[in-house]
Amino acid sequence: MPTRRWAALPVLLVAVFVTTLDFFVANLAVPSIRADLRAGDAAVQFVVAGYGLAYAAGLITSGRLGDLYGHRRMFRAGLALFTLASAGCGLAGDAAWLVAARVAQGVAAALLAPQVLTLLGELYRGADRATAFRWYGTAVGLAGVSGQVIGGALVATDPLGLGWRACFLVNVPIGAAALAMAARLLPRPLPWPRAAPRPPRAGLDLVGTGLVTAGQVAIVLPLIEGREQGWPPWAWWCLAACGPVLAAFVRRQRRLAASGRTPLLDLGVFADRAFAWGLVAVALLFGTSAGLSFVLALYLQDGLGLDPLAAGAVCTALNAGFFAASLRPGRFGAPVLLLGLCLLYDVVARAAQPYQVAVALLVVGAGMGLIMSPLLSSVLSAVRPERAGATAGVLGTVQETGGVLGCTITGTVFFGTLDGGDWRSATLAALSVLVAGALGVLAHAVLRPRAPVTAPPEHRESARSQAPAELPVCPESA
Repeated sequence: MPTRRWAALPVLLVAVFVTTLDFFVANLAVPSIRADLRAGDAAVQFVVAGYGLAYAAGLITSGRLGDLYGHRRMFRAGLALFTLASAGCGLAGDAAWLVAARVAQGVAAALLAPQVLTLLGELYRGADRATAFRWYGTAVGLAGVSGQVIGGALVATDPLGLGWRACFLVNVPIGAAALAMAARLLPRPLPWPRAAPRPPRAGLDLVGTGLVTAGQVAIVLPLIEGREQGWPPWAWWCLAACGPVLAAFVRRQRRLAASGRTPLLDLGVFADRAFAWGLVAVALLFGTSAGLSFVLALYLQDGLGLDPLAAGAVCTALNAGFFAASLRPGRFGAPVLLLGLCLLYDVVARAAQPYQVAVALLVVGAGMGLIMSPLLSSVLSAVRPERAGATAGVLGTVQETGGVLGCTITGTVFFGTLDGGDWRSATLAALSVLVAGALGVLAHAVLRPRAPVTAPPEHRESARSQAPAELPVCPESA
């Protein structure tokens, strides 16, 4: 069984890699999509935004679905839907078809993400769990920093004459292979012991699902589309409505818990101060990463005049630094990240050459690689195992929302400063925002509260503990 557990890890990592990658990979294909499908501005924006919106809005509900119907089953369902939706994107005949398929991709990605986190927590123990989450952090980070590179390479090389469609069709063989391996390699949960009474299965809180989805859409949609449309009144109405809607969701969850029924989200996860503080650092880190990707795409191509392939080549330094550092993550990730962003600021201020930008990106990538997996692992280990589904859904939501906020704030500062085509000043202003985000991550690393040991003795594990020969008993159905 230990060998089988490790064989399952690549399947989980491939799934999280392609779903994270698809948030970024379409960016450089937008001009080709516009020309080929004769898409208007709104449709083109939703090709990118529709995926992120559906992804962010569905994560908390998907975490609960995994708790109800089995994380293995929901993982396979999400992977199958993602593969089919990718094929739909690649075969799209018009802009409306493509937008619908992208939304379906986002729903599938939301269904997958919490299950990956929960399955990692179930499959690995002690030092093995730390190793598994290190690889998870590496996969997420690499997908985030390499989306622009892969998208640019696919558009530039035009494999099989597919053009922009290759950005989506490449997921089909990968998803099909992962789905076939998941059926064989993901261990089935142990059956519920006959002598023990099976707990009743609570249903899905549909009212809570509607409230939390509406609240998340009210936050994410105006952040994605508001800047593009000049902050119209509807964007401000949405942002104003999100507070009351989410407050109603919280009241309902508390009422359900007080009456003995199972809420959609266990609000008790936020009682762990280490978890709550960790979420702030995750939002800052993913916002900084997404904001940097946004700024680089504009600065390298429009500011320095590089073509997509050359811009992607410069960005490979970010990937290389991340991958090399993520193999041995350590405690100095936040200072290295801050140093790298300050170095990048200095390079841009001196109007340096692209290779000098690459050197600065190498340091930035190293900082992200050093901090990513330890941060995610510490956040996930701060809560009790029985709250795994809720924890995974909340963490995924914070990652996605942090990325959207990072792009929105950085983009607003960038375009607000871009006066008369002064790309250097605009880039420096945006990098100042990212430096502030890195300072926040550093402050968390210094001041964060330590996770108390609140789990019962049978759940307390040291790094030296042996992984169990079988999976822990759980009431899931396969």
